[in-house]
Amino acid sequence: MAKDKIAYVCSNCGQESAKWIGKCPNCGQWNTFKEIRVAPVSVGQVAAGSTASSVRGRSMQKTRPLPLCEISVKDEPRIDMGDGELNRVLGGGLVPGSIVLLGGEPGIGKSTLTLQTILRMSDRRILYVSGEESAHQLKMRAERIIGSQHSGKQSADGLIDSPAPQSRLKGFSTDNCLVLCDTSLEDIFRNIQDTSPEIVVIDSIQTISTDAVESSPGSVTQVRECASALLRFAKSSGVPVILIGHINKEGTLAGPKILEHIVDTVIQFEGDQHYMYRILRSTKNRFGSTSELGIYEMCQDGLRQVANPSELLLTQDHDGLSGIAISSAIEGVRPFLVETQALVSSAAYGTPQRSATGFDQRRLNMLLAVLEKRVGFKLMQKDVFLNIAGGLRVTDMAMDLSVIAAVLSSNVDTAIESGWCMAGEVGLSGEVRPVSRIEQRIAEAEKLGFTHIIVPKYNMQGISRKKFNIDLVPVRKVEEALRALFG
Repeated sequence: MAKDKIAYVCSNCGQESAKWIGKCPNCGQWNTFKEIRVAPVSVGQVAAGSTASSVRGRSMQKTRPLPLCEISVKDEPRIDMGDGELNRVLGGGLVPGSIVLLGGEPGIGKSTLTLQTILRMSDRRILYVSGEESAHQLKMRAERIIGSQHSGKQSADGLIDSPAPQSRLKGFSTDNCLVLCDTSLEDIFRNIQDTSPEIVVIDSIQTISTDAVESSPGSVTQVRECASALLRFAKSSGVPVILIGHINKEGTLAGPKILEHIVDTVIQFEGDQHYMYRILRSTKNRFGSTSELGIYEMCQDGLRQVANPSELLLTQDHDGLSGIAISSAIEGVRPFLVETQALVSSAAYGTPQRSATGFDQRRLNMLLAVLEKRVGFKLMQKDVFLNIAGGLRVTDMAMDLSVIAAVLSSNVDTAIESGWCMAGEVGLSGEVRPVSRIEQRIAEAEKLGFTHIIVPKYNMQGISRKKFNIDLVPVRKVEEALRALFG
């Protein structure tokens, strides 16, 4: 019998080594190498039910490279998830044979989003594998999300009787939604073989373990081997797999970095638990763009898609309040208006504070330096706090102009008139640089009733003012934009 092999793997990037190393040569992190025990039989052989002789037989088969023109392309339609926001982030739907990783903070709504999505897909046979909740808890979650016609009656001992077996969820057919509460990878594959599902959901990958590896669930070895086995299953069978993953205290996906390399798509579910909005964004997608964005609103009965986020983000009236500027931003292909809030006050201590929520802090420091050097406002001894309303995190460079306007508005304690919004990137010399998709930004502002929008002067080439009913204010420098806002 062959002995197990001892190896060392970096828990941050997945780099392997034959001996322990203090500093990882790949990612540069210290004390991240963990000892793992590699079994002589791989998890992929166990998952596929292969014997050693059959594996050797497959390895002896000769393969040859093919010219690109001889490779056949099968135009397989994507699987409609029944959720417009999720379909957009996935690139148009779920690709058959793909493996998707959904990560997010605890309690952000990962399981709720997945469960309410698969409950809508009544025409597909789906296996939901839960390693964290029991079948009874999942049934309670499903009834809470979409309601139940049978709410249960109170018995004589004060307890709530469970719903009748023939009870149905409102408007949904749950016959094709199979629930399995297990953490053994071998048992999961055995049930997959028995039920032949069209989609497999694993909640979560950190709770699944295999007998081929002698380590606890959630370790580097277990996560890597289980994910590799599920990847081989998805590619060989054409059944898409959705993995739900945890994140660590740094905000990155828990487990080895190789987990993100294995999967086809990595989706982050973001948002503040104290806000009602949730952001679904893709950080890796082999089948679509990574610039798409999905927005949800957390309600009592689950997550609701937000088709027009601008109306929800701009519901409050801020007439007469300083430090607030509205920007026309774009994430992916979706334009929406974002409220930028700033507070400037005298530094209470020797070193002034610079704080940004939902915006890049280094970008804020650069814009403050531009405001002081090019415009002449002294903010060296001032505390500056910046917040993007609604708990959003925006990366669009066109937010620069609204950040400077909000900071200056709070500094001079003068409110920006209602009906004004802006879009423009600010350079180090104080110029307002052009931004992309300017016509979509203008149209979104006009649709929401704004009367003036400040745009870069270079974006005005080829744009007809008669096409819009909103007043366009082109500017070349930051001083011109501030003069138009504050006179």
